[in-house]
Amino acid sequence: QVQLVESGGALVQAGGSLRLSCAASGRTLSRYTVGWFRQAPGKEREFVAAISVNGAYTDYAESVQGRVTMSRDNAKNTVYLQMNSLKPEDTAVYYCAASLRGWGTLTYDYWGQGTQVTVSS
Repeated sequence: QVQLVESGGALVQAGGSLRLSCAASGRTLSRYTVGWFRQAPGKEREFVAAISVNGAYTDYAESVQGRVTMSRDNAKNTVYLQMNSLKPEDTAVYYCAASLRGWGTLTYDYWGQGTQVTVSS
């Protein structure tokens, strides 16, 4: 099975940018639909973005649309989440997740441990 490790989380000021990475091991990531999710303190985990196996399709939550770009480099077994114009409400632990269920799935079977993003006002 695939193992996922996120990195790139940090403390940034509002308006700043971050690029999160999700590196896979154990299996080639190119077979998986990959998603990013986030969970803020006291809130439920929410969907942020997803990308299809070949990168042809992406989907974004309305709350991040226009500020976030998800991409993947299958040769590096890594997916990325570029976040711009960050807001304090983007503060959360960000998780990447992978699924073999195909594009449009709501079920992800493999999860990373998360990386903390904190945006100060």
